[in-house]
Amino acid sequence: MEEVNQSVVSEFIFQGLCTSQELQLFLLLPFSTLYLMTVVGNLFIVILIITDHHLHSPMYFLLANLSFIDFCLSSVTTPKLITDLLKDNKTISFGGCMSQILCVHFFGGGEMVLLVTMAYDRYVAICRPLHYTSIMDRQKCIWLVLISWIIGFVHAMSQLILILKLPFCGPRVVDSFFCDIPLVMKLACTNTDTLGIMINADSGVLATTCFILLLISYTNILLTVQLHSKDGSSKALSTCVSHIIVVVLFFGPVIFIYLWPVSITWVDKFLAVFYSLITPLLNPAIYTLRNKDIKNAIKKLINH
Repeated sequence: MEEVNQSVVSEFIFQGLCTSQELQLFLLLPFSTLYLMTVVGNLFIVILIITDHHLHSPMYFLLANLSFIDFCLSSVTTPKLITDLLKDNKTISFGGCMSQILCVHFFGGGEMVLLVTMAYDRYVAICRPLHYTSIMDRQKCIWLVLISWIIGFVHAMSQLILILKLPFCGPRVVDSFFCDIPLVMKLACTNTDTLGIMINADSGVLATTCFILLLISYTNILLTVQLHSKDGSSKALSTCVSHIIVVVLFFGPVIFIYLWPVSITWVDKFLAVFYSLITPLLNPAIYTLRNKDIKNAIKKLINH
């Protein structure tokens, strides 16, 4: 019976960001510009780190992976959001909707774990500098990145399997600009309270575990920096401040959208736009503005 029900809804309709056609047309240029900057900024960092041998260290290897994930995460929902600003009828196929859910949680979950890996890298570099090269060797870095992708994939598949089991047979209007699990679940022709708790627990455990590990890492780093002499610690502190800003920007919207008990539609939409468009753009900006090595690599590239 579930298979029959599921095939009844072949597509979903997005309500989009707002009902005003004028406002949607007004948002077209800034959103397109932000997305273009996100794509160019993140891919530029990936290419820069690959081509400049001075940046072939664990920290920059992880940063290149972060930029690539940000590029992917933004590309899951933003192109559709931009093209839908020109349309009255904003539809997405059932398969397209499920693909969005899978990719958002795959890249989002992977980024959470990668941010923990980056914090671990900084912890080893600052708290155990003499052992850094032996602990963070090339093989270890590749494994840590692979683990972040695997955890992201397992998390995304666990979410998708739970959603695919639901029967969709009636309402099909999603009050957003992309397929978000809580909003799609509301459209199911069955009670989803228990499932909602399971899905929130899945996302909550991953987000909370990563957040706690990040807090522990950065607390240890800041205490170590404070205890040691100022020479050399200012650069370490500057790098950590960049990482902490990125962590706050990434986890802030996630906590509000998925873990906050009260749902306010316009706040959720604003945070979803922030998460899709602003955060992936700010990450490369924060790292390039605060990082001397990357600024030097850019200068070298311009001079050549």
